[in-house]
Amino acid sequence: MADMINRLWGLAWEHLSREDGITLVMLWATVLFAAIVTYIRTSPDRWSLRGFIRHFLPAEIFRHPSARADFWFWLSRRIFMPLLVLPLVVSTVAAGKFAYWVLTAMIGPPTHPPAAAGPMLLIAFTVSMLIAYDLSYYLYHRMQHRIPILWELHKVHHSAQVMVGVTKDRVHPIDEIMNHWWDGLIPGLCYGVWMFFALDPVEVTVFGINVYALRNIILMMDFVRHTHLKLSYGRHLSAVLLSPHYHQLHHSIAEKHWDKNFGLSLSIWDRMFGTLVVPEPDEDFVFGLTDDEHDEYQSLYRLHVVPLRKIAVRLGLTRPKGNLIRPNRHAGETV
Repeated sequence: MADMINRLWGLAWEHLSREDGITLVMLWATVLFAAIVTYIRTSPDRWSLRGFIRHFLPAEIFRHPSARADFWFWLSRRIFMPLLVLPLVVSTVAAGKFAYWVLTAMIGPPTHPPAAAGPMLLIAFTVSMLIAYDLSYYLYHRMQHRIPILWELHKVHHSAQVMVGVTKDRVHPIDEIMNHWWDGLIPGLCYGVWMFFALDPVEVTVFGINVYALRNIILMMDFVRHTHLKLSYGRHLSAVLLSPHYHQLHHSIAEKHWDKNFGLSLSIWDRMFGTLVVPEPDEDFVFGLTDDEHDEYQSLYRLHVVPLRKIAVRLGLTRPKGNLIRPNRHAGETV
């Protein structure tokens, strides 16, 4: 028995010591930290293990039909994962090569010698790539709310009535592929400029993988912001970083919250373009779609099929049945 336990512990440690295992541990440590902070803030005089568990895993949220749809959708998403990652890699490399080609045509071949970059240059490269990705996310997210066909796909994400972490992956596969194509463009152009002026292409390729690994670590907070945990970074830090509570406001069906807080990690884009709204401390929100449209999406089948039906109607390929198409009030539609 002792040998079996030691063997199982060895296998578990081997898995957790890998990059994906470390990421998983850091993810749950982040979630636990958010739960502790929000519990202490909301229950300063009544600490108990039972109370913390109720705060961390409220039954009314995790038993909700929307949560069940989220878990099934998350499992189905594992099947599409290779297809969802490929467009990001292809579009990033293509955009980088395009920027490199344009600069070469305008200026001539680069003159810097092929040498490994120093630590400060790599830090600057990493920061610029992360900022480029964050800006790319903000711009596409705004388009999702303004362009009717993109909105029909994005409704899948906004149809969640409760937040359970994996709600972050409640994204239609077509929307995910298009998003990844777009997300490779601006970071790819940034990549091409760096490759031309400063970095050896081999070094960029190797370090580029690390940039996206670092991005995934930073995006662990994306799991927290799609939970019920109303974590705020405080007024000063939230002026730069978008707190989970700020993003939860984005999912609110209240009209005053429509088209607000589009950012991913940074709040500077929302502040710069006038789409930032600061939530009240511990402010509660009602999630979903207006006019109870979210009821149309609460199953694995409907999450995949309903958006396609509505897009077909918008394109005039099929006739609407009943009240299939709802106006996009975010974009000012009245039909």
